[in-house]
Amino acid sequence: MDLKQNMVAWFEIPVQDLDRATRFYEEVFDITLLPQDLGPVKMSFFPYNDDLPGSPGGLMYYPEEYQVSKDGVLIYFSSLAGDLNTELSRVEKAGGQILSSKRLISEEIGYMAVFIDSEGNRIALYNKA
Repeated sequence: MDLKQNMVAWFEIPVQDLDRATRFYEEVFDITLLPQDLGPVKMSFFPYNDDLPGSPGGLMYYPEEYQVSKDGVLIYFSSLAGDLNTELSRVEKAGGQILSSKRLISEEIGYMAVFIDSEGNRIALYNKA
């Protein structure tokens, strides 16, 4: 199969409190999210560049349609710092909980870690090194 694009086009993480969740992710990843008011839907978009690999997405506040879950789909964020321990060191201070510290998946694949965000979602971190 010759892929013409990455399989994932977009992601949305449900939140109960958009301001709290925005602060959490901004602190953990040392980034600024872009708030968007789309009528009944409120979002904060993660920074992205269409010329780079990976998928854009954001935090989604729309309680009629989206529910927070620690049991659903697991999103893996790349470590922007290049070492999962950098982001992990900020999780609890920002209001989250570490479920799994940095661990090797395999030499070929790299490392992962898992945490619960400020809203109760299970989220993963990934880095090759």
